[in-house]
Amino acid sequence: MGKEVAPPKLAIAGLSKWFGGLRAVGACSFEIAPGTVVGLIGPNGSGKSTLFDLVTGLLRPDEGAILYDGKRIDGLATHEIARRGVGRTFQSVKIFRDLPVRENLAIAAMGRGLRGWEPRAGEWLARMGLTRLVDAPAGTLSIGQQRLLELTMNLVIDPEFLLLDEPLAGVHPVIRRQIADTLSDLRARGRTLLIIEHHMPFVMGLCDKIVVMDHGEKIAEGPPEAIRADPRVIAALLGRAERGSGDARA
Repeated sequence: MGKEVAPPKLAIAGLSKWFGGLRAVGACSFEIAPGTVVGLIGPNGSGKSTLFDLVTGLLRPDEGAILYDGKRIDGLATHEIARRGVGRTFQSVKIFRDLPVRENLAIAAMGRGLRGWEPRAGEWLARMGLTRLVDAPAGTLSIGQQRLLELTMNLVIDPEFLLLDEPLAGVHPVIRRQIADTLSDLRARGRTLLIIEHHMPFVMGLCDKIVVMDHGEKIAEGPPEAIRADPRVIAALLGRAERGSGDARA
């Protein structure tokens, strides 16, 4: 008998979502292998964040299926999907701004029913440079520090699969490097990542595969070198980005 092949960590199959007469995502399909990093790029309004909302249960698809470890999750509630090992950050940082950093981490752990999370939290706080701010209200942190906190809230629960929506947006270059190094470390640890990001050098350097969306449709999929040379991608995104600052706003 041959060796059993593990199912994709995530499989998107014919996924569509409409808002009234507007198709936000149309018949989108791709797979993410366990332990790989996939970038999701595309212009503004191309459906990337909507796809994240569908995967994490904030929205229900009108057509298609979402499978996680070979089992459908598109009918599950958000908390049920999270408890299967799925974490997420948001384009607009989602933290409890009136509460101290420490309490933000406690709420994240409580939401997963975790015990004994404090030592791991301490390690990640130290790595992120947030230890001295542990008793500060989260809303007083800089936008970069807030992104680090939101990422730490996910790392405390140690998800197998993490979706990151623009993790480098609006942050100081030092924090940008800090986040990039953390994601590289997660990749080395065998975690599976799906990342929306506009900074093309970062995407091209980190990702095993890139999926490109435009007007709600997947227009290309492949390794970074193939995506970089794809005429459809150049027309939609990369040509402008690489002639400019290295950031493609999507």
